[in-house]
Amino acid sequence: MGCRKTGARLRAVLQSCAVVLGLLVTPASWADEPVQGKPPALANASEGYADAASCLGCHATQAGQWKDSDHGWAMREASGGNVLGNFADARFDEAGVTARFFRQGDDFYVNTEGEDGKPTDFRILYTFGFYPLQQYLVALPRGRLQALTIAWDSRKQEEGGQRWFSLYPGQRFAPNDPLHWTGRYQNWNAMCADCHSTRLMKNYDDKQDSFASTWHEQTVGCQGCHGPGQAHVDWAKQNKSTNATYASAKELGLTVDFKALGSKGLVEQCAFCHSRRQSLGTGQMPGHPQLDQSLPATLRTGFYHADGQIDGEVYEYGSFTQSKMYAAGVACTDCHDPHTTKVRIEGNGLCLQCHNANPPKSRFPSLQAKDYDSKAHHHHEPGTPGAQCVNCHMPTKTYMVVDPRRDHSLRIPRPDLADKTGSPDACTSCHQDKQPAWAAAAIEGWFGKPQRPPHYGENFHAVRNGQGISLSLLGEVLADKGKPAIVRATAAEQLVDLGPPAMSNLQWALKDDSALVRAYAIPGFANMPSAERLKPLLALLDDPSLAVRDETVRALADVPPEQLPAERREAFQALLADYEQRLRGNADLPGGRLNLAVLLSRQGRDGEAMDEYRQALKLDPYFSPARVNLVTLASASQRLDEAEQLLREGLALEKMPVTDHGNLAYMLALLLVERGRAEEALTWMEKAAVALPGHSRIRYNQGLLLSRLNRRDEALAALRSGLEQSPDDPDLLYSLIYLHAVAGEREQAFEYVKRMRLAAPEDPRLQAIEPYWRQ
Repeated sequence: MGCRKTGARLRAVLQSCAVVLGLLVTPASWADEPVQGKPPALANASEGYADAASCLGCHATQAGQWKDSDHGWAMREASGGNVLGNFADARFDEAGVTARFFRQGDDFYVNTEGEDGKPTDFRILYTFGFYPLQQYLVALPRGRLQALTIAWDSRKQEEGGQRWFSLYPGQRFAPNDPLHWTGRYQNWNAMCADCHSTRLMKNYDDKQDSFASTWHEQTVGCQGCHGPGQAHVDWAKQNKSTNATYASAKELGLTVDFKALGSKGLVEQCAFCHSRRQSLGTGQMPGHPQLDQSLPATLRTGFYHADGQIDGEVYEYGSFTQSKMYAAGVACTDCHDPHTTKVRIEGNGLCLQCHNANPPKSRFPSLQAKDYDSKAHHHHEPGTPGAQCVNCHMPTKTYMVVDPRRDHSLRIPRPDLADKTGSPDACTSCHQDKQPAWAAAAIEGWFGKPQRPPHYGENFHAVRNGQGISLSLLGEVLADKGKPAIVRATAAEQLVDLGPPAMSNLQWALKDDSALVRAYAIPGFANMPSAERLKPLLALLDDPSLAVRDETVRALADVPPEQLPAERREAFQALLADYEQRLRGNADLPGGRLNLAVLLSRQGRDGEAMDEYRQALKLDPYFSPARVNLVTLASASQRLDEAEQLLREGLALEKMPVTDHGNLAYMLALLLVERGRAEEALTWMEKAAVALPGHSRIRYNQGLLLSRLNRRDEALAALRSGLEQSPDDPDLLYSLIYLHAVAGEREQAFEYVKRMRLAAPEDPRLQAIEPYWRQ
């Protein structure tokens, strides 16, 4: 419940943790403000929304079911009936984090460390969620609502509940850290608001870093799913008869026609909130396609395991769209009551709605007529955990300390894939004293030799670990139209990183039936010459999906206007302006600032881009993409002192992830070489090589630098070390050939010549020296 953050995983995935950098200029309006701010207000413009209470007269049953649902409890005022936590002078003390929860009259308060590092009394304004935990919101300056990182465990006492607990057990964050409760990653407006209220508009001011957020309804009410309801209320007032029949929802004044949407369209209505996604800055728009509101995340490292199982906090959509259920036409409401949000049937009966001896063949003709709720199928004693469908097909992972959530990909257990994908398997998550091979053998004992087709997780795992030929592995997944769209979009996203060799694959992806695949293929064309870019991308400016149009606008942002067809120039400038405006409205998180800065830089507005990168680092100096891009722009403009300072400040951060530390160390080493400080560069080059053992290019540059300094033996050692990581790297092989050859060590050099002949027979450097080796 609440803003579902995952503690240590959040830092790894979002690269988050911060201190304010001294070099950044802080606008005067950001400082010297009162301790607490004001709560959000009701939206002024109705946009066709009706008063929330207007639904109750005709739909009392549904309203009663909704009242105590997850949606009904999404966000409430902190009143006696809504606050579940112990505020009877209860105290919390763990890892240096202290708090006292108490009441003053009807109001609820917490005394804890504020932004200034001093204990302060803060009034609780709102509750956030209710089970298995409840969070609490406090108003701070600049229109911010902040979520306390100490939450109430609302489970029964015998289950370990009825206690205050930290969402980051054993950790303490300083007040200038964005994971502190007053920091940006605990900010309701940016992180949580649009999924816990109805028609929430952040109204973020990127210049002042302030919010003027509004909502139509404080919590997730009827119109959060059904859309603006005033037209329906007006219809109901005029049409008292309940016996008449109507051809469509539109005739009833209903904004969203769930029947017309179909199963996949219905799933998309839930997806805006139940997905890991990048908002497009439109706010939630019931009835509209998902990609007109947000761009769902792919199966990225840190979010998903290689085989698509949940890893980070990704919610349900990305998992469910991988499933055979989704492909067959199953929708969220087939399993969940839309008003109570609970499953329709407890236990295996839920799955037996379809998976039984007599399935409804007209809807799901592929189902076999067999009894799935039997020992012959699940091979466990009836009534035990192993006999429950969900424990094998929807294993759980616990987030926010006490909140187990099920993987919704509804996959067949494949312990045989555990080693091939590096992913967990459902069998050994219960049988923790066993290995996946044991589970795979047990399945063979039950079913003989079951069919075990290749899985896309094998391809993604190999690419993640630098095994095999990435272009072929990803191209195979992208080309398979039978794979789920999110899987193929993942392949497209990773193909973009391969550069020009992947362009033929991505050309086809631009024409894919899936908007998700098209959207993730477009960035691959962003660095092509303008004329070559325009031909494949121009038509996508008219794509039906906003996410695709946005990606196209960004990829074409640096094309000179005169190169665009005359009839498209004015419309393109309007699209570009609209895109920038929405990016500014989403610049309340470091990633949003990054997106804005990238657009500005592509337009040649480097000074503005640098300012946005600085603001991203103000929000989170651990956000390495912003630091790397800022250093690159500073170096390109010969602001070398600033570039060096930025790198050293990043390297000085204590909790910097190892990979990021290694990348910054490598950048600093290259900058120091450029500045003529080779000896110091070698120190940082070695640190980078240790932090990034799979990055053979570091060893290559280290070898060249050592050779330049006449430290030949060390140069050879560095190059050989790199070759251990990348045995077929032609640069490393040629460097070793050269060093041995100039020293007259013909035999040693020839060993590397033979290896290079196999690894890179067409390399022009090899061809140039071949006559020498034939003598």
